Amino acid sequence: MGPLLILLILAVVMVVWAIMKYNGLVKLRNQVANGWKQIDVQLKRRHDLIPNLVNTVKGSMEFEQETLQKVIAARGAAVSATGVADAAAKEGALSGALGRLFALAESYPSLKSNENVKQLQEELASTENKIGFARQFYNDIATKFNTALQMFPGNIVARLFRFSPSELFEIKDTGERDVPQVDLSLKK
Repeated sequence: MGPLLILLILAVVMVVWAIMKYNGLVKLRNQVANGWKQIDVQLKRRHDLIPNLVNTVKGSMEFEQETLQKVIAARGAAVSATGVADAAAKEGALSGALGRLFALAESYPSLKSNENVKQLQEELASTENKIGFARQFYNDIATKFNTALQMFPGNIVARLFRFSPSELFEIKDTGERDVPQVDLSLKK
């Protein structure tokens, strides 16, 4: 009777362990989904602010319509992004287009003094920071989830229940890794 009891206890322990491991993976998977939704909320806010900014500067920047069209096109592409990698690429293009718009806006004195433009720029900058924090959280929890999927013996449960790894946000454009050149000289 002793060996049978030991096998039964061992089987119960294994089942309890598998259930706990499965529940832990589900919890991490849900945190990854939540992390993505937090990014999505901030991207939606960003996408909603951009048309207001474009409409505010449109009249003042009559000679820069190509730049405005690029911002609008990049926003449209970013809104239609599917998946982490696609969103990262399209949001990167949108960030570049917005950067060019802000750089051009600096050369228009009427825009530099326009309170609406200043407020929209500040809101977009704040949203960019929130997006950065949300991406960092997402990458942290996705890495934790991916690690749990790969580590033994949890990988057995992960494989058994077909858990798949999460994509990470990463810089694809090597130009984004370049150090910005800052010239603080007062030469003209």
